[in-house]
Amino acid sequence: MSDPETTAADAELQRTEQLTKRRLWLTRLGMVLAAGAAIWLLWYLLFGRNHTSTDDAYVNAEVAQVTPLYSAAVTVVHVRDTDVVKPGDVLLELDPTNARIALAQAEADMAAAQRRFRQALANGDALGAQVGARGADAARADAQLAAAQADLDKARLDLARREALAASGGVSGEELSAARRGFASAQAGVAAARAALAEAHAATRSAASQQAANDALVKGLTEATDPGVLAAKARLDAARLDLDRTVIRAAIGGVITRRQVQVGQRVTVGSPVMTIVPTGTVYVEANFKERQLRRMKVGQPAEVVADIYGGSVTYHGKVAGLGGGTGSAMAILPAQNATGNWIKVVQRVPVRVELDPKELAEHPLRVGLSTEVTVDLSAN
Repeated sequence: MSDPETTAADAELQRTEQLTKRRLWLTRLGMVLAAGAAIWLLWYLLFGRNHTSTDDAYVNAEVAQVTPLYSAAVTVVHVRDTDVVKPGDVLLELDPTNARIALAQAEADMAAAQRRFRQALANGDALGAQVGARGADAARADAQLAAAQADLDKARLDLARREALAASGGVSGEELSAARRGFASAQAGVAAARAALAEAHAATRSAASQQAANDALVKGLTEATDPGVLAAKARLDAARLDLDRTVIRAAIGGVITRRQVQVGQRVTVGSPVMTIVPTGTVYVEANFKERQLRRMKVGQPAEVVADIYGGSVTYHGKVAGLGGGTGSAMAILPAQNATGNWIKVVQRVPVRVELDPKELAEHPLRVGLSTEVTVDLSAN
């Protein structure tokens, strides 16, 4: 049998060794934790406090909707979804028949307007000659009135002489009657001459008025500045523009998406038929929490990692702008906190990050891809 004192000593020694091992383990654990805390503190002081990141970020772009500016049936569609186009490439063609007819009508209206202006110029010369002719007619009527007045004076004198001789029987009754008829005829001649003179003056004034009205239409104008010609030219330009619009071209370069048009379909003005996504100028829309925006400014550098490439590709860019409101405030149906059912939720503000075009060309992105954005807040 073993000695009880030896057994107790062994047990005490074993407990002492266990306590020593525990203290050593706790010391090592404390040292590891202290080292980790020191490393974290050093990381925060050197990097963490000057950088903020979010994974609530997605690729976006200023897409271009293709909408016809002329209503007609589609005759040819040159592209399909996923096709890459350059600015100016033909996307589709519309039936140009009506546009060509309208152009021909506009050209005819233009020619008619030019002819009317030239005719107005020619009328001005003709009306000037007519005014001169009416003036000559008035002068002739004035001369005729003077002659008629002289005849009247002579007839009056003859009548007075015969009436004086009639009492003594020096003239016959027939001769007296003839003198009286001559006087009456001379009076009628004067009245007719006065009427002819008045008519001549009225015709002169009418011709002058017509000439003035015609001069008002063309005075100071040329064929290029005539309002009627300008209006016809505007209609002609509009008709040419409509004909040009029957061929729809790409306004920007990019990838065709959401093509919604087929051959034979009649499209109307303003109806979207396809969308062009400019993959070379995409940007990232990062939704940062409101507390992350304290030191964020436009122009600060940013790094972007896209899920499609993983950590093997890092894009470099800069903060191009901060949203004017939170996502919830700009929603179609914003939250109504005044109803009483209010729970505080951390809000996020969209931040636009523009990327290096060279890096985008080497590693293209598509709209809607998920990314992670880190912004360097130390840069001013």
